[in-house]
Amino acid sequence: MTARLLPRLGALSGMAAAALSFSLPAHASGEVTLYTTREAGLVQPLLTAFTAQSGVKVNTVFVKDGLLERVKAEGARSPADVLMTVDIGNLVDLVEGGVTQPAKSSALDAAVPANLRAADGQWYALSMRARVLYADKKLPINSFRYEDLADPKYKGKVCIRSGQHPYNTALVAAMIAHDGEAKTEQWLRGVKANLGRKATGGDRDVARDILGGICDIGIANSYYVGQMKNAKPGTDARKWGDAIKVIRPTFAGKSGGTHVNISGAAVARNAPNRANAVKLMEFLVSDSAQAFYAETNYEYPVRKGIELEPVIGETIGELKADPLPIVEIAKYRKQASTLIDKVGFDQ
Repeated sequence: MTARLLPRLGALSGMAAAALSFSLPAHASGEVTLYTTREAGLVQPLLTAFTAQSGVKVNTVFVKDGLLERVKAEGARSPADVLMTVDIGNLVDLVEGGVTQPAKSSALDAAVPANLRAADGQWYALSMRARVLYADKKLPINSFRYEDLADPKYKGKVCIRSGQHPYNTALVAAMIAHDGEAKTEQWLRGVKANLGRKATGGDRDVARDILGGICDIGIANSYYVGQMKNAKPGTDARKWGDAIKVIRPTFAGKSGGTHVNISGAAVARNAPNRANAVKLMEFLVSDSAQAFYAETNYEYPVRKGIELEPVIGETIGELKADPLPIVEIAKYRKQASTLIDKVGFDQ
């Protein structure tokens, strides 16, 4: 969390009703239980605001790992009303695991684009993170295609985290969805041949290693750009952020959209407080809540018309997401994982 945002968070927690207004019933009663894999600090101000506006108490349960397994084990006695997580794969796993139910909300359907929600309302995206290119700011690159990562001219110049990380597995799955397995395997082998170091570490390490001269380009998530470029001057994170420029890649010959992954939520199958669960999810896609996601977490809102955080807006700009339904990408996750191992990408 950057220093410049701390006063805003304090104000949000202390004056939730004023900071985040939303047209909920003024004195709704009851409670709602949220199971979330997202750190409490990222969502608690939003939950505080929801309670101030609705009168609904939010019981938050942080589940670091094994969300699906926990809810399945609890069965019909589970207190969970809303399940919140990151990565489309995790959301689809919840649905396939039988622990969700349709929200049946016209407000959610209106706010969230069709390619960012389940057709039957089983889950909804709440925010997006784009898989973008970090490049040495001295390089004369103004546009980029994901396919270019395999171009021999970048041999020894590409850095990336593990191919088996969900962020990259989803990207490989998107390539399969667009171009088929054979072309994606050829592409993966080309990317591996271009690696300047082993596929490891985190997304911010891509910027670190560009600064260190280990590589010239790499793929990483967009929100880390906000974290680094808003870090205190003189810190390592700020130096890494200042060393790169950021480009939104597209898929060659396709619609021109950039690959995205999401955070999202679903109504739990055995939700004791179903109505309040839907109210909470509707609140999280409201204008004010979406603006909070953008300003504080440096994520892209799913709702149109929301102003971006200034550094994200200036450095990356407005996002045109790949229009391929994200659930279609999720279908190829296991195939992508198998392919990553087949080419020895992480070895």
